[in-house]
Amino acid sequence: MQYNVYLSGEIHSDWRDQIKKGIAEKNLPVTIFAPNCHHESSDEVGNAILGEEDKAFWKDHKAVKINAIRINNMIKQSDIVVVRFGDKYKQWNAAFDAGTAVALGKSLITMHSPDLTHPLKEVDAQALAVTETPEQVVSILEYICQAS
Repeated sequence: MQYNVYLSGEIHSDWRDQIKKGIAEKNLPVTIFAPNCHHESSDEVGNAILGEEDKAFWKDHKAVKINAIRINNMIKQSDIVVVRFGDKYKQWNAAFDAGTAVALGKSLITMHSPDLTHPLKEVDAQALAVTETPEQVVSILEYICQAS
């Protein structure tokens, strides 16, 4: 069975690359989807396509909606959604993606450091697995691929 996996959340580290590398090394039947991880182009897409805004609220409003077209469609196409919460920034969008995944009946895996266990307890309660490392995510993917 082929699995589609959406990798949501923190964009300031190489965790996605680590998961992709692990999938490739194990030759798993997994296709990866991801958001636009280039922070500046993601934030500027509304202005770039629809025109400049004077107020930051409207600039962000346009950008988030355009990005949501991509994100929502990728989550809908996915079997599994992995949401990484980093230690440095508050990823409210990642929490939203986790909620969207659950609402759409997708299997949710969260990934974060133990320091975030308490603040993310409600999100983790919806996850089918709570991980700390990309290697753990790859191991879960390897296990489910073997079982299919």
